Amino acid sequence: MARTRLSRADRYEQLVEVSWALVREEGADALTLGRLAERAGVAKPVVYSHFASRAALLAALFKEFDDRQTVMLGEYLEAAEESVNGRANAIADSYVGCSLAQGRELTGVLAALEGSPELEQVKRESERAYSERCREMLAPFSADGLGQSSMTAIFGAAEALSHAAVVGVLSPEDAKGELAALIVAVVGRPSLTG
Repeated sequence: MARTRLSRADRYEQLVEVSWALVREEGADALTLGRLAERAGVAKPVVYSHFASRAALLAALFKEFDDRQTVMLGEYLEAAEESVNGRANAIADSYVGCSLAQGRELTGVLAALEGSPELEQVKRESERAYSERCREMLAPFSADGLGQSSMTAIFGAAEALSHAAVVGVLSPEDAKGELAALIVAVVGRPSLTG
């Protein structure tokens, strides 16, 4: 049986999809370049031509998730009313929704990212950019413009609530509602400096 030859971009997408499936089924520790090649039905050099190392593969998976999260945030914002409640709901719906769409395998990838200084840096830069975008959207409704501590509180809660929804401790609606309420409360509190 002849194999279909994929374009480089299509092969990359296939390898990312197979990687997520492998993590979902066997955990992040099972994700190696050799195992990915075997699972995708390609030779190891094909995988190595896309990902120089396991670290590069994990970074690519996180980047793919981050890109989807950014797109989802944009879609929710477009439909949201121009108010603190509208923006808080858009952030909560997109953050929790994207985590739910990705599922439990995200936890393993995030844990693997934390295990390496360079991978942790990829994660932190991505989170910083996403947080800054949200800060800019919320700042007009805040007395103090939302400092780093406020954004850290919001996204710490976002991560915890999303994880609770993914593992079934909270319903998606409860996680989204709690996150939106927290965002509104943080944005609406009086300035801490004056």
